[in-house]
Amino acid sequence: MTALTLSTAGAATLRADAIVVGVAKSPQGGNGLVVAPGAEAVVEAYDGKLADILKSLGASGAEGEVTKLPAPAGFKAPVVLATGLGSAPEKDEAYDAEALRRAAGTAARALSGSKKAAFALPIEASEDAEAIAEGALLGAYAFTAYQGGGASAKNGGNGKNGGNGVKAPLAEVALLGAKPRDKAYKAAVARALAVTEEVNRARDLINTPPNDLTPEAFAAVASAAGKEHGIKVQVLDEKALAKGGYGGILGVGQGSQNPPRLVKLTYTHSKDAKTLALVGKGITYDSGGISLKPAGHNETMKCDMSGAAAVFAAVVAAARLGLEVNVTCWLALAENMPSGSAVRPGDVLRMYSGKTVEVLNTDAEGRLVLADALTRASEENPDAIVDVATLTGAMVLALGHRTFGIMANDDAFRTAVHEIAEEAGEQSWPMPLPAELRKGMDSPTADMANMGERMGGGLVAGLFLKEFVGEGITWAHLDIAGPAFHEGAPWGYTPKGGTGSSVRTLVKLAERIAAGDLG
Repeated sequence: MTALTLSTAGAATLRADAIVVGVAKSPQGGNGLVVAPGAEAVVEAYDGKLADILKSLGASGAEGEVTKLPAPAGFKAPVVLATGLGSAPEKDEAYDAEALRRAAGTAARALSGSKKAAFALPIEASEDAEAIAEGALLGAYAFTAYQGGGASAKNGGNGKNGGNGVKAPLAEVALLGAKPRDKAYKAAVARALAVTEEVNRARDLINTPPNDLTPEAFAAVASAAGKEHGIKVQVLDEKALAKGGYGGILGVGQGSQNPPRLVKLTYTHSKDAKTLALVGKGITYDSGGISLKPAGHNETMKCDMSGAAAVFAAVVAAARLGLEVNVTCWLALAENMPSGSAVRPGDVLRMYSGKTVEVLNTDAEGRLVLADALTRASEENPDAIVDVATLTGAMVLALGHRTFGIMANDDAFRTAVHEIAEEAGEQSWPMPLPAELRKGMDSPTADMANMGERMGGGLVAGLFLKEFVGEGITWAHLDIAGPAFHEGAPWGYTPKGGTGSSVRTLVKLAERIAAGDLG
């Protein structure tokens, strides 16, 4: 776990492995390069020629760019690392928070294996310090539990670093220019620490191999976290699910030797606080069931519980921050496997709501477990429900690998969630729920089918879920199939593997509800 400190030391006197400064493209265009505020002491030590030196080394200030050079004489740190911020803002304007996050994350990744780095990036207000802290702590993340003789990650955490050349993450981030005695700064960095630790908790869970993270094991992780943070936890095992009539969760899980679970976590602030219910798809491994996925599509399916990881991390973050909102979290956990006992295409399941669903494709399983959890969550009549799921490949086709889709039964709420996500630094896009697509899910045998038209498949899935939301309850659905698991090279503060997508959005949504900013 990377430590975070606020330092009043100067860049020259602080003992660290590196001093991180920001560089950007000149707002006037051309090939100009500017050193961002915060690095004045470093610039002065280079006799005002730091920008020229960096430019001669090939630096352009582009986002994602890193340039290292020896520190000036007299500095305790041996290295100066310049991280690109993209285009510099116009005069009297501040650097964008997301630009600061990404630049800090890029620098933290470049310094993996280092003990301490001092970040001398632009800080004009506590929000800037928070953004830099978030980016650095998220960028410093590494999942090494199964490398170099590391310990097992059955508890959803990183094991100790071993040999075989495995690099540990950056151990400590020191923010220069922040104000350690200022209440606003202290609160901002405390929030950054809590939120990033929970995002990284979600990443750990997503990255954990499915032989260690079964539904039962995930439930155990949730129970342990609940005990630690004062969150009430209730776990329904396969017997309780059968007794309660949770046909969707049981149907998906019946083909696996690892039985399903429905986990409820409850963080309560007060009786008078508004209640936000979070529902997460937790398919700990998705083979597709009898409708088996083709070769090349199974290898990353440990990530199909990313929605459950996100809502779990968000409720823990809400508890750690003491938000004035009640948050209930539902983890719909199952393993979707093919076997002699697995649900078949053509089978009919009786859902927890009482509706019957004809299963036309067993690989459309996420909506089945979510349907039961949404119905159960609706029984408590929360002020709003948000479900999160790696639900459809169609959403990836529509929005790519970095953007999640937002659907809702209330246009104003959908817009609010979109704006909150953008503010949190998570790319999202509002998507419609066209009523005409509902007819495609009509079934001659049951109340409805779990599949509809192929075109617009992500929207069809949203319409399916809408059927199980209680009447009059505001609801939004986040399909994070694209950004939940990153298979390419790391960038900014986004690592390879599990990303923790939507956690920051959910936490900020809970904060807005607590503040009364949402009706």
